[in-house]
Order: sequence, then structure tokens, then C-alpha cells
Amino acid sequence: MVKRAARLERGLRPLVKVLELVLIAGMGILVVDVLWGVFSRYALGEQSRWTEELAVYLLVWISLLGAGLTFREKGHLGVDYFVGKLDPGARRLSAIFVEGIVFAFAAFAMVYGGWNLVAKTLASGQVLPAMGVPMGYVYCVVPLSGFFFCLFAIEHVIEYCSVPGVDDSEQ
Repeated sequence: MVKRAARLERGLRPLVKVLELVLIAGMGILVVDVLWGVFSRYALGEQSRWTEELAVYLLVWISLLGAGLTFREKGHLGVDYFVGKLDPGARRLSAIFVEGIVFAFAAFAMVYGGWNLVAKTLASGQVLPAMGVPMGYVYCVVPLSGFFFCLFAIEHVIEYCSVPGVDDSEQ
């Protein structure tokens, strides 16, 4: 099991690196977009139409993809006072149970529900008013982010099952 967890971590490393680069690029584009919006408003007298729209949807993409990456690093807040009082075996079971809940939510609400949202929005023909981009492309981040949550939940469960005494409070 330990070898399987190490192989999975090595296999996910390039995907995580791409996700990190996408987030860095998105943040860079967001900064330039907001700066251009401010410059065009105050220096040119009229803000470019597309800057605010792009900033809002870039922020959505960065937030959802960043949440997935933060989940992988176990950086989200948690209330673990009572879990910390349990013995190591019960803490492990508790951690696996929580990962199962995260997986179920991400699979059902984000991947399945998000995919339906994307399909229905693309079928409706909605487009962003200023940029003319189909709204369904904006919503693609929901199932994509859900996929990352599911993948990282599986990675966590394999980690918990492979190393004796590993749980959130000991890392």
C-alpha cells in the first residue's frame, strides 16, 4: 500500500504542477486585467467593457481551482478538537469518513451537477455580453474542480490506509 501511495503521488505530480501553473497564469492575467481596467477608466476616460467581466470570471476559476489545490495540501479549515481526543485508529477512520463525504459531494454536486449545468447552458446559447464567450465555458470550472476534489480525496484515503498512524492531526 505504501508503494501504491508513492506511485500515485508521483503520478499526480505533473497534473498538480499544471494546475499550479494555470493558477499562476490566471492570477497574472487577473492582475493585468484589473490594472488595465483602472488605467482605461482614469487615464482614457472610459473603462474597457470586457475588463470587469473577465476579472469576475477569472476570480471564479482561480477560487474553485485553488480550493481543489488547497484541499490536496489539507489547507482548509477544520474543527478537529473532538477528533484529536480519539485514539489513532479512530482518527484514521474519521479522516477516511470525511474524505468519503468530500468525495461524494464533489462527485455528485460538482462533477455531475456541474456537467449538467455546462450542458444545459451551452444548449441554451447564453453568451457573456461583453466578451461574447459562451457561458457554458465559464461553468466548465465546476466539474473540473470537482474532478480535482475527487482525485485528491482518493489520494488522501490511499495515504491514510497505507501509512500506520497517519491522520490530519499528525501532519
